[in-house]
Amino acid sequence: MSLTLQTPSSTTLSPATSIHSTTTRSTFSFSPRSTLSPKTLHFNYHRSLPRTRASASSINIASTTELDAVSAFSEIVPDTVVFDDFEKFPPTAATVSSSLLLGICGLPDTIFRNAVEMALADSECYGIQNPNARLSCFVSKAFANVGSDLAKLVPGRVSTEVDARLAYDTHAIIRKVHDLLKLYNISNVPPQRLLFKIPSTWQGIEAARLLESEGIQTHLTFVYSFAQAAAAAQAGASVIQIFVGRTRDWARNHSGDKEIESALLRGEDPGLALVTKAYNYIHKYGHKSKLMAAAVRNKQDLFSLLGVDYIIAPLKILQTLKESVASPDEKYSFVRRLSPQSAAQYKFSDEELVKWDQHSLANAMGPAAVQLLAAGLDGNADQAKRVEDLFGKIWPPPNV
Repeated sequence: MSLTLQTPSSTTLSPATSIHSTTTRSTFSFSPRSTLSPKTLHFNYHRSLPRTRASASSINIASTTELDAVSAFSEIVPDTVVFDDFEKFPPTAATVSSSLLLGICGLPDTIFRNAVEMALADSECYGIQNPNARLSCFVSKAFANVGSDLAKLVPGRVSTEVDARLAYDTHAIIRKVHDLLKLYNISNVPPQRLLFKIPSTWQGIEAARLLESEGIQTHLTFVYSFAQAAAAAQAGASVIQIFVGRTRDWARNHSGDKEIESALLRGEDPGLALVTKAYNYIHKYGHKSKLMAAAVRNKQDLFSLLGVDYIIAPLKILQTLKESVASPDEKYSFVRRLSPQSAAQYKFSDEELVKWDQHSLANAMGPAAVQLLAAGLDGNADQAKRVEDLFGKIWPPPNV
């Protein structure tokens, strides 16, 4: 779930990604780097999606809402949750990110404000002479303090964002995760309750592999190609996050990506096709990773992804699903589109079944994955810098 606070209008947040969260509204806006006019794309949503129908015992369509019905197949995660919606869509997990910290600092009264103020009053950070190192210490403390508070509120795992500026340094990512893990340990949050959200560069994937070998759970994000998803699965990442809508947006404004054009030629939506292929790979070859579909734009997207482990859905879609009573003669049937059984029948090429390394990953990533990954990293790095700038202005707090 995505913890999101309603951020003041004066605060502009760029790419906000979160696996799970509970109270700050942060939205993603990506402007494709192209002057081409948007293309009109037509997709056959169901053509390549094998169906496994629910049994009568798993869903009583006549007496349930659409939200209840779809939740029988996938864990549905609210994308943005404001405090007022906590009871409507209670979070099961949460994400701590720079955008969340900006939201907390932008609101005078939130239940997490004290967690940030305590971080800024931390004596260990206070004693660091180097100003950059001191700010980094404050930010890490704030992440862990807010994450620890969230762990008391949600039953599931808390995912903590790793600084995107470390995305191309495997050892720096690992050091940051170890530092955060120590802070969580001080707050008595067990490692089993934690995920660490890492960008899916090759260095990030390698960091995930090494961390998972230590028993530390990782959440690889900014996945926009099958090669990234397969490499992440081979690395043993606990969660792999794919952005359906962003991939589609790129396809509407660009051309020249082999993977996307292959999906279009089959009449498929490229974002949905990527999730399907990644799911089938993970389940056919026995990888432990759970797959998360994000940037879901409408109900049809959600229905086309039923069976994937997690679906991050906007509140507007969730509200519509909750208000709609499922009936046998409705337009959309509730069908499991993704399943281990259908995955077993999926055919992969020899080129897709390689043991991925840095060279093969770089060669396989098309322009969509390269550009969207860069845009995500730039946005998250900008947010991290804004948090440091903000902490630099408000430190020391009044009582220090």
